[in-house]
Amino acid sequence: MIVEKLNNLSRDSKRFVFFASDLAAVMISLALACALRYGSFQYEIAFAAAWPLFFAMAVIGPLIIIFFRLPQIKLMAFESNAIQRIGAAAASLALAAMAASFLMQVPAPRSVPLIFGALFFLMAIGARILALRILLSFDGREASRESIAIYGAGAAGIQLAAALLRSSEMRPVFFVDDNANLHGLVVAGLPVLSPHKLREQMTKYRVKKTLLAMPSVRQDRRDELIERLHSQDIQVQVLPSYVDLISGKGLLSSLQPVSPDRLLGRDKVDLDTPEIADTYAGRVVMVTGAGGSIGSELCRQLVECRPARIVLFDQCEFALYSIDAELRALAASARIDVTTRLGSVINADRVAEVIAETGVQIILHAAAYKHVPLVEANPLEGARNNVLGTQIVADAAEAAGIERFILISTDKAVRPTSTMGATKRMAELVIQDRQTRSSKTKFAMVRFGNVLGSSGSVIPLFQKQIERGGPVTVTHPDVTRFFMTIPEASRLVLLAGAYAEGGDVFVLDMGKPQRIIDIAYKMIRLSGRQPKDAETGKGDIAVEITGLRPGEKLYEELLINDDSLRDTPHPKILRANETSLSEIEVAAMLKELQVCIAGASASRLKSLIEKCVDGYAPKENQSVSA
Repeated sequence: MIVEKLNNLSRDSKRFVFFASDLAAVMISLALACALRYGSFQYEIAFAAAWPLFFAMAVIGPLIIIFFRLPQIKLMAFESNAIQRIGAAAASLALAAMAASFLMQVPAPRSVPLIFGALFFLMAIGARILALRILLSFDGREASRESIAIYGAGAAGIQLAAALLRSSEMRPVFFVDDNANLHGLVVAGLPVLSPHKLREQMTKYRVKKTLLAMPSVRQDRRDELIERLHSQDIQVQVLPSYVDLISGKGLLSSLQPVSPDRLLGRDKVDLDTPEIADTYAGRVVMVTGAGGSIGSELCRQLVECRPARIVLFDQCEFALYSIDAELRALAASARIDVTTRLGSVINADRVAEVIAETGVQIILHAAAYKHVPLVEANPLEGARNNVLGTQIVADAAEAAGIERFILISTDKAVRPTSTMGATKRMAELVIQDRQTRSSKTKFAMVRFGNVLGSSGSVIPLFQKQIERGGPVTVTHPDVTRFFMTIPEASRLVLLAGAYAEGGDVFVLDMGKPQRIIDIAYKMIRLSGRQPKDAETGKGDIAVEITGLRPGEKLYEELLINDDSLRDTPHPKILRANETSLSEIEVAAMLKELQVCIAGASASRLKSLIEKCVDGYAPKENQSVSA
């Protein structure tokens, strides 16, 4: 094909073609200048007296063309810099023609060199634009270029349009911008339209995609725009800034993380109350599992409550090191002592030693194994850590006369189908029993929904899958969950400590549960991508159904008995007093649990759970088709 032959020419051959074209433009422009000035194309009238000037420009013209490197201007990179070089060459040719006319005493009007320079400028640019159009018209890819709209007519949008005008994949048709002062103007050769006309203009110009080129816009504003465009069934893609591209970030790696607040499906709950500061101010507070997602956030929020000391306790060295390094900087300015201690909650001597050494007054017990599939595959270790660990810390708290002990539990403890949920319910039973026999320590529990952004939650998992280009995996299309953010969860724990009367179960009013698959679709869109349609194959990221995992429930509950609910001073926090086992039953449960662990009998543990945990209904692994 013609295009292929031209593209296959050597670099020197291409430069020679441009050089010959520009030299011809010099001579033709000079001839036209004379003809236009004299108003005639007759040799005797227009050209006879100016032939020395033609000779001079035939010598000087090639030197100016080479000096300004006009043959090196690429058609596919024809932009403002190239136009400036052609303009400088045209001005130099005009000045050279003036000088030659003066030195050679050419009897031609002084306006001829000016007209000559202007004509050369137009011809050199026109020849390149014409050549580019001809090449594109012969190129079969031009017909396949996708028409797109660009949202944002600022600097980033203009740069993007300039780049896409030279691309073989996309063709920008118009800009869309919220700035009413730009509506109706032409920017970078493209009209600027109002967002209200976007749907109409996309249909008119057969545009199927809008590129969002607003890298400096606030995150919440960007998310709002994406949601609004998707509500109009407009496919939108978010592009990184040129700074991101220059710094080595590709499109996928520069996707902005989705804020958990945007996925709640409700407003955030304001849990800032004076009771929190009053409860923890001047106290020594110990956080078990301090290196985890919830434990570390608890520590950060405790700094605002001005305790006398925060005791960080965790068995993971790296996690403990990380929160210690972060917290010391925050605590130093608030004059709060930070004590960091390695240890496991199943080591009774170590727990008692740390409590006595540091003078702990309040314990927030966040240490637990919480990942359902892992605990399902390692049930004995899950029970050892979640149940016996809670018993050991609770016993140590009671022996030391601790003021308050708050157990962090989960909605999976309500009529559990997993070993993890069952062990957390058994831990609740231990705390309920301790409260009935405690004269000084107030024992209470907090049940979380799914905490967005914590380790193992859908946000980091889906984000990684989106960055890899998919697929995003969902276990079942009908799985629903209650959701809360890490700050909400941590604040709820602190408030529970303030409101605790003993034996309470605190839950947060989290509105209606949401489908996990809806969150997957929303995250894909908020990341600037498009979910792939299973039937047509159109879109960027596929969503795949993998089947329920062992122990996974389709939906979660927060309370065993809704009739037990009581109000608290905060309208969004509810308190419940739920049924519990007797002291003898709890003692028998713990004794049998120790036998199960000592004998490494998972089957015996399952029988124990079925006996002690009300509503326990284990489920085997299930698979469903999309």
